[in-house]
Amino acid sequence: MKKPIFTGAGVAIVTPFNEDKTVNYEVFDKIIEDQIKNGTDSIVVCGTTGERSTLSYEEHLNVVKHCVETVGKRIPVIAGTGSNDTEYSVRISNDAEKIGVDGLLCVAPYYNKTSQTGLIKHFSYIGDRVSTPIIVYNVPSRTGVNIQPETYAELSKHKMIYATKEANANISAIAKTASLVEPDFTIYSGNDDEITAIMSLGGKGVISVLSNVCPKVAHDICQTYLEGDYKKSRDLQLEYLELCNALFSDVNPIPVKEAMNQMGWNVGPCRMPLWEMSDAGKANMTRVLKKYNLI
Repeated sequence: MKKPIFTGAGVAIVTPFNEDKTVNYEVFDKIIEDQIKNGTDSIVVCGTTGERSTLSYEEHLNVVKHCVETVGKRIPVIAGTGSNDTEYSVRISNDAEKIGVDGLLCVAPYYNKTSQTGLIKHFSYIGDRVSTPIIVYNVPSRTGVNIQPETYAELSKHKMIYATKEANANISAIAKTASLVEPDFTIYSGNDDEITAIMSLGGKGVISVLSNVCPKVAHDICQTYLEGDYKKSRDLQLEYLELCNALFSDVNPIPVKEAMNQMGWNVGPCRMPLWEMSDAGKANMTRVLKKYNLI
């Protein structure tokens, strides 16, 4: 029986940079401690929000190692180790395992893409070569390929494929997935505006961008649902909907870094090709943050 790697809200944590674009480990430590203090249930490091695609191999592993050591087993740490190169994904997954992560987040292959059969082969190949639970990450808006419910049904049978972070924004497809997969396969929301909805279909929580700026809120949306207070979960979900939308008003993680910088976290810029928000976008972010008393 596969047990969930975590239940509740896992933060898709940003990678803070200095102005010269090197990793700012001092700020990173402060963010990690604040997340744990405010109830975050897991830390997902070097994912999309953590700008994994512009980290070198050495930087990637250094950030993962630093996170694992700082967290010190207080909550699970999941490392982004997905790639559109299957062998590369195996290599970096194995190296992350040696560091001591609790889970591996593997995105669907992007750019070159693949068929549904190819997805099964890709994730199974990785699963056959790791000993750490895998969370499959479906985000077709970025990858150009969508994992179908029937594909999940096959993937869920693999002993090392434990879960999905589902960000296809298609509740009907997620419902079908939930109806087809093995009972011990975990579904996490990959969209902050769908947490309660996906949990109503059996989901166990969220891998969250919102949690970077409101860790307790993201945790509470999940925890109240898990405790059976569905109304409270729904009310919090709707109350923070405008903030969720603002955090995706530009390409992630551009808006969340802008928000955190305005909040005084000094997470620095994004690495190119990502660029800062427009003046209008920044002004709107300021308005939304003030509305929620975050600045």
